[in-house]
Amino acid sequence: MRTALRTKPPGTTAPAASAAPPRRATAAATALAGLLAVAAVCAGDAAARIFPFGPRHRSVNDLANQFVPFHAHLWDLLRGRADGGLLLDWRAGWGTSFLPDYGTYLSSPLAPLVALVPRADIEYAVYALTVLKTALAAAATDFLLRRLSAAPAWWWPGLLGAAYALCGWSVTEGAYNPMWLDGLIAFPLLCLVAEWTREGRRPLLAVLTVTVCWTANFYTAHMATLGAALFLLARLTATGGLRTRVPLRAAVTTVLGVGLAAPVLAPVFLSTRQAHPGVVRDFDAAGATDVLARLLPGTYGFSTPAAFVATPVLLLVASLAFRRDVPGRERWVWTGLVLGVALSLQWGPTHLVWHLFATPNGSPYRQSFVLAGLLVLAAHAALVHGPPGRRPLAAGGAVVLALTAAALPSPLATRPALLLALAGLAATAGALALPRRRRYAVLAALLVTGTLLGQAAATTAYADRRRLAHLDDYPPHGPEQERRAAALAAADGWPAYRTDSGLPRVAGNDPLLLGGQGAAYYSSHTPAVLTGLLTGLGGGWTSRGRSLQSLDNPVVDALSGVGARWRDGRVVRTADPLPLVTVRQGPPPVLGPSPFRNQELLLGARVYAAPAAGACPVGTEVFLWAPERTGPARLGTRPPVRLLGGGPKRRAAMTSLGDQPAPGVRPHVPPGRGPVELGCLDRARLRAAVAALRSSAAVAVTPTTTGLTARFPHPVTGTAVVAAPAIPGWTCQGRRPEPYAGLLAVPLTGTDSLSCAFRPPGLLPGLAVAGVSALALAGLAAVQRRRGRRAAARRVAGTTDGRELVLPAVRPVSSERGATS
Repeated sequence: MRTALRTKPPGTTAPAASAAPPRRATAAATALAGLLAVAAVCAGDAAARIFPFGPRHRSVNDLANQFVPFHAHLWDLLRGRADGGLLLDWRAGWGTSFLPDYGTYLSSPLAPLVALVPRADIEYAVYALTVLKTALAAAATDFLLRRLSAAPAWWWPGLLGAAYALCGWSVTEGAYNPMWLDGLIAFPLLCLVAEWTREGRRPLLAVLTVTVCWTANFYTAHMATLGAALFLLARLTATGGLRTRVPLRAAVTTVLGVGLAAPVLAPVFLSTRQAHPGVVRDFDAAGATDVLARLLPGTYGFSTPAAFVATPVLLLVASLAFRRDVPGRERWVWTGLVLGVALSLQWGPTHLVWHLFATPNGSPYRQSFVLAGLLVLAAHAALVHGPPGRRPLAAGGAVVLALTAAALPSPLATRPALLLALAGLAATAGALALPRRRRYAVLAALLVTGTLLGQAAATTAYADRRRLAHLDDYPPHGPEQERRAAALAAADGWPAYRTDSGLPRVAGNDPLLLGGQGAAYYSSHTPAVLTGLLTGLGGGWTSRGRSLQSLDNPVVDALSGVGARWRDGRVVRTADPLPLVTVRQGPPPVLGPSPFRNQELLLGARVYAAPAAGACPVGTEVFLWAPERTGPARLGTRPPVRLLGGGPKRRAAMTSLGDQPAPGVRPHVPPGRGPVELGCLDRARLRAAVAALRSSAAVAVTPTTTGLTARFPHPVTGTAVVAAPAIPGWTCQGRRPEPYAGLLAVPLTGTDSLSCAFRPPGLLPGLAVAGVSALALAGLAAVQRRRGRRAAARRVAGTTDGRELVLPAVRPVSSERGATS
């Protein structure tokens, strides 16, 4: 008869923390962390009476301009209704590279869930994704903390996980930048990767986790990776196990994981170099009192770090330095790490490291979630030794009170914020000071949970209201937008002609949200060539040239092939538009300072009559170009048209003031600086110019998801000009095209067809890097399998005399006293 000798797992003689709960109970506790996060966010939004719980809308800033429209476009892609594909988008910006936008805004594994709801409910879908990501961040943190070591009570990791997911950065900044919330999830996952590399376990899963995190959102994943690296160094230092091979193993894991994400990352990075540049600014650190005030619940500030994390976390971390029952190395490593990261937010060089070496145009404290995560990890590192005693608790409470008092001079430290902070401190201190008996456990849990939910919900509600007052807001997606989208869809004639979503705009990416194939486009990847082209033709923009507006002008409509557009509350048909591909003779024009002359150069004909004494000839349509002016402009008794210009943030578009009613009537122009020019459009000249170009234009154009083909009525010689911006990545007739004043163009000699293909720059190198990484990963898997076979052989060799030696898998012992990993 064979018997088994079983070894006792090491570390079982250590002072016990609470016994590990069953796996099902652990999963329930992890789910509870997510539910707490959901409850706090929804309660705060309901208290603020904001969408979807009240009449106030959430359509602010980039949420309305980018995230909702891009997710609407993803819905169309997944349902097969988009004009274009993953590589090329024909809807916005007259045809732009889509893979960089996908990698920046839509590459989260959760984003495809929007396709499960009706398109009309896209705002509900984006809100649901926001809440879901917050919940997953809480659950991931709970899982990480339970993986590190056991806490004195089963509910503590869940509360700490929810506290991290509900930090100030999450509910005030991540709420309207949902793509950043993937970084909120990435931080605990990458810390888990750091633990695996420290232990030499799960190398394949570690690499794939890095890949998913960096693909989901590379920007915040970079910050989360830096935070995870600091966490790993802290763990190694605290355990006295700082060895070269562990950081090296972590570095290799990260490089392989990022390498697998290269097909998305490389096009994103190259596209940012080709984008219209934003304003370069120097980092200006926030005042110390404002920084401390943002630690309080219920505060809001655009240019200060949203460092709020619930008072239980702050109190546990503040008391850590005074705890003699915690090994000194752990105490000072975690305390020093938190202080060092907090200071790094305020120093210019480290600020640049956190932000990929470029100060952002918006909030300069986008890495604040990493500080919140490290605070939670430090709090847990203290908790695994048991709740703090009364002396450390009193000392920690004094530190929290001192920080609160130091924030009093800041205007951000309002009376409600102070009351919330003090009430939370009293409740948490009371919970931690209760006798450590089972009958008091429920009361302690209720006090800490109530503090967390109350402070987080209040911060969410306060941020909801302040955000609407401080940020640009836009009409929410509703019945009026649906009516407009339906009208545009009914008029759509693509690719025979474009349909422009027109003015007034709903948000920065109306073609993606409403349909059509217009010029409007807003992205971090707005091509510089497109901004230059539209600016030269008289186009308007905001966001320093990255948010391009529709340009309602008959000449530009003809040049870009727009045959229908939204105007004055309905879809109107324009004059006969040119096909997407035309043929020109002679060298490409050079655009100058006059947008009217630039339009004529691209058209190849004079169509604007010269104004006399500041007035246009009777019967011509009067166009005004005053890019730096803001205010009403009018012609005679016609209704005024409002201009919105003024650099460097805005530029007013060329606008029609109507037909010239009588001789000598001059337009009224708002006062200000900058150029002012009138154009007197002769419609008969325009029709003749369009007819001349149409005679040799393509008779059939077929845009595809990766390019286009065109067929001419007879063999042509000249320059084929495509009504699309000459962005890098195009290949036509086997050669790189030559720009035609910003448009895509290629010389032809006696041919009756044109074929162009588009491939985003960086895609092939990215695929090559991913291939090398995959091969390295396959080699790593082979090594792991070989090691597994050797281990199995050693186990077989350990069988003697009919007695089988069974060595159960033993998880590594954590450095924290009295707990196993």
